[in-house]
Amino acid sequence: MKALQLLKYGEIKDSLTFNEVSKPSIQTNDVLIEVKAAAINPIDKLIILGNLQGMLPIPLPSTIAYDVSGIVVEKGEEVSDFEIGDLVYSRVPQEQMGTIAEYVAVSSIAVSKKPENISFEEAASLPLAGLTALQSLEYAGIKENDKVLIHAGSGGVGSLAIQYAKTKGAYVYTTTSTNNIKWVKELGADRVIDYKTEDYKTIVKDADVVFNTLGEDYALEAFQVIKQGGKVVSIIGAFDEETAKMFGIADYKLPEELAKLINAKDATYKYIFMQPNGAHLSKIKSLVEDKKIKPIIDTVYLFSESIEAFTHLASGRAKGKIVIKIK
Repeated sequence: MKALQLLKYGEIKDSLTFNEVSKPSIQTNDVLIEVKAAAINPIDKLIILGNLQGMLPIPLPSTIAYDVSGIVVEKGEEVSDFEIGDLVYSRVPQEQMGTIAEYVAVSSIAVSKKPENISFEEAASLPLAGLTALQSLEYAGIKENDKVLIHAGSGGVGSLAIQYAKTKGAYVYTTTSTNNIKWVKELGADRVIDYKTEDYKTIVKDADVVFNTLGEDYALEAFQVIKQGGKVVSIIGAFDEETAKMFGIADYKLPEELAKLINAKDATYKYIFMQPNGAHLSKIKSLVEDKKIKPIIDTVYLFSESIEAFTHLASGRAKGKIVIKIK
């Protein structure tokens, strides 16, 4: 079968190529998915550049990417939740990475039937970003009337986090650039902050939750805008001690500045490392079918244009998700 593979770490145009590889074989708890669409994410770019070799070592060459939608064409003997012909979507586990390919084998516990009211391309755009948004905000215990700041509202994660927070009845602040204000408002955000002309730190006060999707400095600044006892969840920046232990980092201590800020606000800080989860995807499926969440797609590329799709991703200018149509 044909697959897009990472040959070596480095610049996108030098590191990716199409190869003929063997169709994956399945284990007893796996399903084999005929891939209809795949989506790419910032983590894929970091893997290509070699920035995550310590956290996520992979053999080279490796087929790339994690998000997928398609059709079940084989299933392991212990799989009872899916049948041949089911239309499904997934964020595949790390050890099964490789969705920009004609087929991918996936542990069935990471798979859900796809929402019935959207296309394969739209479904492929949801898993990683949707799971990240859901797991981050659920960890924070988001509830009705909470004031929540979600950074980068026009990004793949941010755009879904806004919608998920609104399903919970939260009041949502978000940051974006001037060009994106109108459509981010349409996602449901209550106060859209133009970071080019406004300082969010003067606007957001006593937030219950800050969801940092941008960087370590934003995690530190979050403590200026949360209330006493508030919560900061971050998908970039410093680990918390529990997450560091998960990655096998012995004797980890929070950075001193971060620890002081947490103590001063009697706050909670958590680094969220998204986990593949079919049950959570089923929850997202229901929200999509109830029209409470909609996929946000920037561009759909053909399979043959996959490298161009990664170049677009690297530009950092996508509004929503970049999707590759495989078949």
